[in-house]
Amino acid sequence: MAPITMAKALNAALRDALAEDDRVVVFGEDVGQLGGVFRITDGLLDTYGDKRCFDTPLAEAGIVGFAVGMAMSGLRPVVEMQFDAFGYPAFEQITSHVAKMRNRTRGTVAMPIVIRVPYAGGIGGVEHHSDSSEAYYAHTPGLKVVTPATPADAYSLLREAIADDDPVVFMEPKKLYFSGAETQLPARTEPFGTAVVRRPGTDGTLVAYGPSVPVALAAAEAATEEGWDLEVVDLRTIVPFDDRTVTASVRRTGRCVVIQEAQGFAGVGAEVAARVQERCFHSLHAPVLRVSGLDIPYPAPKLEHLHLPGVDRVLDAVARLQWDDQPDTRWLPAAEAAA
Repeated sequence: MAPITMAKALNAALRDALAEDDRVVVFGEDVGQLGGVFRITDGLLDTYGDKRCFDTPLAEAGIVGFAVGMAMSGLRPVVEMQFDAFGYPAFEQITSHVAKMRNRTRGTVAMPIVIRVPYAGGIGGVEHHSDSSEAYYAHTPGLKVVTPATPADAYSLLREAIADDDPVVFMEPKKLYFSGAETQLPARTEPFGTAVVRRPGTDGTLVAYGPSVPVALAAAEAATEEGWDLEVVDLRTIVPFDDRTVTASVRRTGRCVVIQEAQGFAGVGAEVAARVQERCFHSLHAPVLRVSGLDIPYPAPKLEHLHLPGVDRVLDAVARLQWDDQPDTRWLPAAEAAA
């Protein structure tokens, strides 16, 4: 059997959700007749008609505002932002209404909205087509933030997102759309808030999510040539966050590198590093390090390889960690190190 790509897995999740629940509706820019820019909604209009899957005007704030009204009326809208940075015009609707409505009404009005966001780079996209915007949503109380790295998780987590009565921002790594290994999709992998160890190891933990998971796995494989046995943890959901799996891994290995494609300052990786530091301080043999994109606007396509964290940058970070039992004075103030 041919491998199922992430794009096909997401299409299957939408198709199955539409078949099983008449309240589910899918809409957004070009999701109907075209089937979406990345063909994630391909064939849904033909199967379910233009009342269940339809195109909208180019007005992201209107799309999400419309979804709020539909959710308040008992429907379960799934909207697509088409590209990551295209969602910024809808940000006020998302943070002020989608995220807060259930709290504002003391739980009487649910917001079963899924906002699908194709995000991140690696496809040679131009400005406004390659942003990693997950930190904006993760910082907003009331939103769940999900980012799969495999076709199986893409299917399972999207089905769970559609069934959830809370709003979910579903971040889909564009460069992984047409990758896949599974030949059969599971009914379910794990619920929200459950990270997974993609590769066991003993010498250090690489924490990654979404588009950075394949980078972490490739780096862990390359690290074996240096004699390093690295564990790889895939977060799967940023909010809720699985402290238990991450901290259990770091306590076993004693070292941690967090990988994210987004720019480094104030990113999700900083939150992960802080949580690991707080919970694993006495188990750490070296500081928690981060490998991220540069703190710049997303570069032109021919330069994106310099911006995105790759295997070499991850291995450089791993090499900075202490690999013996001797004190490492590189991390001490100059006067203390000299003493």
